[in-house]
Amino acid sequence: MNLKKFDSEIAWAGPIASRWRDRLRTNPGLRMCRPAGHTPMRVFAAMARYVESGQVSFRDAEVFTLDEFGDLPPADPGLCVQQMRRCLMDQIDLPPERFHFIATGAANLAAECRRYDQAIGRGFDLTLLGVGLNGHLGMNEPGSAPGATTHRVSLHPSTIAASQRYLTHAHTPTWGVTVGLKHLLASKEVWLLACGPSKAEIVRRTLLGEITAEVPASLLRSHPNSFLFVDAAAAAGLATGIA
Repeated sequence: MNLKKFDSEIAWAGPIASRWRDRLRTNPGLRMCRPAGHTPMRVFAAMARYVESGQVSFRDAEVFTLDEFGDLPPADPGLCVQQMRRCLMDQIDLPPERFHFIATGAANLAAECRRYDQAIGRGFDLTLLGVGLNGHLGMNEPGSAPGATTHRVSLHPSTIAASQRYLTHAHTPTWGVTVGLKHLLASKEVWLLACGPSKAEIVRRTLLGEITAEVPASLLRSHPNSFLFVDAAAAAGLATGIA
């Protein structure tokens, strides 16, 4: 895993967005898996500015949401798809049919997971991920099978607690559906993002601890083209000798 350290979150977001812009320029048909949540918001805002200024286009690209909460109505602003629409989709020129998301309200959830796997098809060119405090990737919680495809999951208590920041009500989801580790690990390129002091310990375990499914993020160290982007606060637990 290639480590990229930056002095601050502001300094961190710009280079990530410019790399993303350059990947999309090189491959306009880029197939991307993207998370919701707070971590990528500065990166998404920078990409929207690139689109607005005509520096890049999503017209021929495809974007897949990484995961989705269960037991929330389709218009709930806390849904990952709604967060993605507000923070990125509504700001860029991606055709609606090229935005793929998981419908956790589907009558047959197993069939919905199979449909999403079929849409993923040949896989992702670029996957961008945040890392949970317990090391999860998407909703692939500790102990998730590395060979799993899109599937329903029960959420870890720390994930349930973290989800409350996205909700405007007290009904906190306890399950969700996520793209499985098999698809994430098969992506041609993977970027793992972490910023802030709360992520320092899990960044240390991800980069320096045992490679194990109990810390799903650590599995990315075996990926031939993976990058960990951290700000100074998230890198605080790493040895100073790591470049």
